[in-house]
Amino acid sequence: MTRSQPTLFLDRDGVINVRTPGDYVRVPEMFEPTEGLEEAMRLLAEYFGHIVVVTNQAGIGKGLMTEKNLADVHRKMFDWVQAAGGRIDRAYYCPHSKEAGCRCRKPATGMAWLALADFPDIDFENAWLVGDSASDMEFGQTLGMRVALVAGKFEDAAALAPMNLDFQFDSLLHFARFIARC
Repeated sequence: MTRSQPTLFLDRDGVINVRTPGDYVRVPEMFEPTEGLEEAMRLLAEYFGHIVVVTNQAGIGKGLMTEKNLADVHRKMFDWVQAAGGRIDRAYYCPHSKEAGCRCRKPATGMAWLALADFPDIDFENAWLVGDSASDMEFGQTLGMRVALVAGKFEDAAALAPMNLDFQFDSLLHFARFIARC
């Protein structure tokens, strides 16, 4: 039996686009790709069968942006990645604040189950999660994925300390170059 291509789950803010500390990427003009994203997405598209974004977007629940604002930001992200020669197959988001306690907000795994419903050939044990926070790492580890931390949320340092992280990279590009050598 042939093993299927792995799936890549990507966090958005701090991985695909530059993080805006204390704010949200509320409109397309605020979307700034991380350094090396063009090359990274091209390399990742060659290796992974599915590439999906899983992102907490509490700015919606806080009334700082609308779902249409987010759709516009994601359209820019999709178009930018495609123009660079890469792809993102789908983006899932949680609009709720931490206090809402919903099942879709990372580290809860609701967005992964939505992805599985859309792409039934996803195998979480043959998947990677790349993120920049403790909640990202917990999301991936809970589902049995391999996880890779990219430099990002320094406020998560204490939460990340007890986690057994085998893979840490300076950026998504460094992760992509590592994967390309596998």
